[in-house]
Amino acid sequence: MRRTVCLLWLALLLLTACGGDAATAAPGARERSFFAMDTYMSIRANGATEALLARAEEAVRELERRISVTDGGSQVFALNRDGAGTLDAETAELLRRGLALCAETDGALDLSVYPVLRAWGFTTGDYRVPAPAELADLLRLVDYRRVRLDADGTAALDPGMQLDLGSVAKGYLGDKLCALLRDGGVESALLDLGGNVQALGGKPDGSPWRVGIRDPQGEGLLGVVAVRDCAVVTSGGYERCFTDGDGTVYWHILDPASGMPARNGLLSVTVVGQEGLRCDALSTALFVMGPERAAAFWRAQGDFELALVTEDGRLLLTPGLAERFTPAEGLSLRVETLEREAAA
Repeated sequence: MRRTVCLLWLALLLLTACGGDAATAAPGARERSFFAMDTYMSIRANGATEALLARAEEAVRELERRISVTDGGSQVFALNRDGAGTLDAETAELLRRGLALCAETDGALDLSVYPVLRAWGFTTGDYRVPAPAELADLLRLVDYRRVRLDADGTAALDPGMQLDLGSVAKGYLGDKLCALLRDGGVESALLDLGGNVQALGGKPDGSPWRVGIRDPQGEGLLGVVAVRDCAVVTSGGYERCFTDGDGTVYWHILDPASGMPARNGLLSVTVVGQEGLRCDALSTALFVMGPERAAAFWRAQGDFELALVTEDGRLLLTPGLAERFTPAEGLSLRVETLEREAAA
């Protein structure tokens, strides 16, 4: 089988878009870039010291050491291997909040889908299409409701079950790093955590940051959104995928109900909201849901903004996001604003 890997296009954040933010960087702005959690990350902060940025990078690496599913020294690796263990307070809290989001999305997000993800090769790079019988066996291990987590951090899994906190980790980090920078006296910063962008305040001149949203069908942008003090998280099939010999593309966002790549009419989902962890989780869950269920979920919750790119050529924006969105010149998608009440 011929395998063509679709790499994550790292320029979700384009500071030169629509006005050239990079050219207007304030004196005293510092940037730190590094590779962690299998992606490139950058932290750009105005008024930060090198020591503060070093602390931010170490916070990323420390969390990675705790939750990596492939690092034999991590707490999550040990839990997956042994089926039980005691997590430190921070890791337990991340798991607890992740499981709550699994419940809120009725399992469209499921932290226990890792055995299926691994069978597809998305964690190893050894890509393959599992046989239906293999998927059926692995799906018996997928059910976040069977993860047990006590108040003291003791966690337990049914035999064969395994967890992956990757769908919430970068969002959690965005929240944590913004708090760390704010405590260090920084009032203006922009974090690119590999598909997760988090803004602390606005730009030094008081204007909002402008974040580009990737066109899932090309190397350009859908447009840019003006933000301050919030997260912008995009999930799409282009991020990590492979093509088999007959040209079928398989991507890493799996439907926990079927074990197959989620194909419900969406090409990408962007969630904009105050909490990075929630945006991170919802970007995956809403992709799995598809456009109708995703829109219904937004109407029911109302605490985030949403951009949906559909397979039939539409860009669906919530009203609050439409007000802050500037489409790219020549955008071919039909832009529509979601109604707050579903059409009768």
